[in-house]
Amino acid sequence: MTKFRARPPAVPTVLVDDAVVRIIRWDFEPGADTGHHVHGLGYVVVPMTNCHFLLEEEGGSRRIDVAKGAAYRRDAGVAHNVVNAGSEPMSFVEIEYK
Repeated sequence: MTKFRARPPAVPTVLVDDAVVRIIRWDFEPGADTGHHVHGLGYVVVPMTNCHFLLEEEGGSRRIDVAKGAAYRRDAGVAHNVVNAGSEPMSFVEIEYK
């Protein structure tokens, strides 16, 4: 993998990491991404802003809009790159359960 990125990186801030959960706040400027990753744990996402996601997955890309505060969960094993497809900064809190 190249060390050069076409997009700015999203900024993760670990809020809690203990025996029960890992809680990370993710902040994205417009166009920023997480980089491709696979979730080893199930998780819950709580948007802190309205989020305009571009999800780049193995089968293709899709756009999803999630309103501020509209939490959702996903199972372990999800593989994707998350991109801020909006024109404003976005952030969410990700809660991984161990």
